Amino acid sequence: MLKSVLIANRGEIARRVIRTAKRLGVRTVAVYSDADAKALHVREADEAVHIGASPAKESYLRGEKIIAAAKQTGAEAIHPGYGFLSENADFAQAVIDAGLIWIGPKPDSIRAMGLKDAAKKLMAEAGVPTTPGYLGEDQSEERLQKEADAIGYPVLIKAVAGGGGKGMRKVEKKGEFKAALQSAKREAASSFGDDRVLLEMYVQRPRHIEVQVFGDTHGNVVHLFERDCSLQRRHQKVIEEAPAPGMDAATRKAVTDAAVLAARAVNYVGAGTIEFIADASEGLRADRIWFMEMNTRLQVEHPVTEEITGQDLVEWQLRVASGEKLPLKQEELRINGHAIEARLYAENAAAGFLPSTGALKILKLPTLRGDHARVDSAVEQGDEVTPFYDPMIAKIIMHAPTRHEAIANMLREWRDVETWPVKTNAGFIYRCLRDSRFESGDVDTALIASRGDALMATPAPSDAVGAQAAAGFMRAAASPSLGAPSTRGSPWSALHGFRINAAPSARIAMRCAGETITVEGADAHTAWPHHCGDAMIVFDHGDVYEFTLDTGERSADEATAGDGAILSPMPGKIVSVAAKAGARLKKGDPILVLEAMKMEHTLVAPFDGKLTELNAKPGAQVSEGVLLAKLEAE
Repeated sequence: MLKSVLIANRGEIARRVIRTAKRLGVRTVAVYSDADAKALHVREADEAVHIGASPAKESYLRGEKIIAAAKQTGAEAIHPGYGFLSENADFAQAVIDAGLIWIGPKPDSIRAMGLKDAAKKLMAEAGVPTTPGYLGEDQSEERLQKEADAIGYPVLIKAVAGGGGKGMRKVEKKGEFKAALQSAKREAASSFGDDRVLLEMYVQRPRHIEVQVFGDTHGNVVHLFERDCSLQRRHQKVIEEAPAPGMDAATRKAVTDAAVLAARAVNYVGAGTIEFIADASEGLRADRIWFMEMNTRLQVEHPVTEEITGQDLVEWQLRVASGEKLPLKQEELRINGHAIEARLYAENAAAGFLPSTGALKILKLPTLRGDHARVDSAVEQGDEVTPFYDPMIAKIIMHAPTRHEAIANMLREWRDVETWPVKTNAGFIYRCLRDSRFESGDVDTALIASRGDALMATPAPSDAVGAQAAAGFMRAAASPSLGAPSTRGSPWSALHGFRINAAPSARIAMRCAGETITVEGADAHTAWPHHCGDAMIVFDHGDVYEFTLDTGERSADEATAGDGAILSPMPGKIVSVAAKAGARLKKGDPILVLEAMKMEHTLVAPFDGKLTELNAKPGAQVSEGVLLAKLEAE
C-alpha cells in the first residue's frame, strides 16, 4: 500500500479521499488556493501546501505547482479527484515523468476517451452501440448546419472535450442552430480550451444510464452495476440513484457487458464511468441504449454505487495504484438495496439556477439517523461560498432496502436542510423527490423542464410558516435579551393588542418576498425561527422565508421590482451582447450573455418594451448588482 498521497483537488472530494486514506494509514497532503486557506480539507490533511491565487487557473489548474508540492512534501502519489486536472492526459503523464504514482487511468486511455468524437469512433469499432450523429473534422458553421438539418430536429450540440453539461445545447429548430452553436463553442473554449463540437440525434425520452467500471494493472476489469442520473437540469445531474429504476436483468447484462467491453478497448486501469443514453419511450430496452462518453475518473455520484455494493471505491483506487489486484471478482459483486444521492447547490432555482455566493451565516445539514445515510460536504456554518469554484455545498446520500424507503428516508432528512442568506436548491430538491413521476420511477432528462415553476418556484409561505414568524417577533418583543428588532420596526408599536403574561391577541402585519402577510394572533411554536437583524428567517422543507415587520416602508428592491432594470445577478464576464440600445424587444428576447462559475447565463427582456439603456460590452468584468441594461414598457 502507498505510504502517502497528495490530493490535487479541493472541497468534498478532497475530504472524501482523506477519509479513506487515513483509515488505511496513508499520509495525506492537501493543496489550497487563497480562497481555501481555512477550508476543511486543508485542516484535515496531515500537511497542506499553498499553490496560488483563488482563480482555478492560477492554482488548482497549475499542474507544475501541484507536482512541486508533491515533491516538496515527499508524497508518493497524486490523486486528482474529479474536475480540474483529473482527465488531463498531459498532467497525468507529467506526474508519471516526475517519478510519482498517478492514481488514475493511463494517459493514453484518457486521451482515447477524452474527446467525444474520437471516443465514439473507437467504441463503434469495438462493437459498442453509439448514438447516431456527426463526428466530422469540418467544423465550419455551414457544414455543421447542413449535418444538423440532415440528422433532424431537435438535435444536440456537444463540446468534443466537454463534460458537466458545458458546451452542450439542445436545438429545437433550424433557425435556432447558429446562435446555439456559437454559444456552445464559446462555453467549450472557455471551459476546455477547445471549441470543437459534435452533433447527435436528440433522443425524445432520454434516460441517462451510466456504469461504474474498474480495471487493474493485471488485466482484470469489472463493473459495479449501473446508476441512473436522468433527473437533470441544463444537462447537469440533480439526483442520482442506483440501481436504475425499471432495469431488468437482460437490459442490465447488455449495458454492463458493453461497459466492460468499452473499458477493455482502451486497456483501462482504475475507476471510470461509461455513460449511455437510453430511449425510454417503451421502458428500458437492451436495443435502445447507446454509448455517449466515458469519464476517466471517479464520479461525483460514486457514493450510491458504494452504498449498494458495500465497497469503498477510493480504497480500490489506492490499492490498484499500489499494484494490487482488484479486491473482488465480478461474480463476488452484488446489488444490495437502493441508494439515492441529492446535491445541495448554492444557486437560486427560482431565478434560473443562477449561482449564489456569500457567507453561510446559517448552515444546517441533516442529523443522520441510522447506518444507511451519509453527508459528504466541505463547508460548515460561517464559511463562504465564493464565485471561483463549483457551487456544491453537500451531497446527501440515503441507502435503504427498497427505492420507496430510500426516497421516504431522504424526504425526512431533507426537511432538516437550512441555509441563509446564500440561496440554495434545497426546496427544489424536496419538490423533485415528491414529484409523482419521480416517485414512480418514470424519469427522463426532460422531467424537470416539463414541470416548470411547479418544481422551481418557491411557493408562497404557508399559514404555519407565517404563524411561526409572527410568534418569533412576539417572543423577541417580550424578551429583549433575545435581541428584539430595532425600534424602527418594533413589535411594541406594530403588534396591537399584545399583552404580557396573557394570551396573545395581536394582529401582526409582516412583509415576505414583497407581499404583506397578516397573522391574527400567534400560537406558541416548538420550532422557533432564526432572528437575524430586523428579520425572522423561517425554513420549511428546504425553502427559506425572510419576514420583516410591515412598517409601511418599501425596500429598494421592492420599489424597483418590475421597472425593467437588468442587473448583474453575480460577478462575471460579459461574453456577448445580443441587443442594441433603442431596440424594441419582446419578452424573453436575449439581451446579453454573462459567464460566471464556468457557465453561460443569458439575461433576457422581462417584458415587451424598448431598450433605453445598455451598459454592457463584450469582455467586460462586472460585479454583482451592476445595472447592465434598462427596458421601458411601451
